[in-house]
Amino acid sequence: MIVRTLDQCKKSDRRVHGGNWESVRMLLESDKMGFSFHITTIFAGTETPIWYQNHLESVYCISGHGEVETCADGEIYEIHPGTLYILDKNDKHLLRATSDDMQMACVFNPPLIGKEVHDKNGAYALESHD
Repeated sequence: MIVRTLDQCKKSDRRVHGGNWESVRMLLESDKMGFSFHITTIFAGTETPIWYQNHLESVYCISGHGEVETCADGEIYEIHPGTLYILDKNDKHLLRATSDDMQMACVFNPPLIGKEVHDKNGAYALESHD
């Protein structure tokens, strides 16, 4: 069994800053679960271009407000506490936090190894410890 608290992870190298966001990676590839789990904060007043070409992601909004825009069709979806959005087609998108920080619970497949930040395309590189 693995047991960790958010506070423990915040005080470790599992806390990663990416400019418009901060991610606390609570479960990583090295935990051998087949996915990673993160608590990510998107800072208010920011827009982050993201295109996870190598990963699928599910995102659940815990707190805050914003929107996600799919680049392929310009569709905008409101995000508020209780909203889940799933990037099941490696969707290129823009993530915006509007009036306040958004705290999100995120699941990635394949799992992240820990220190990834977005590249110039908004993607995480596909890396492995194996």
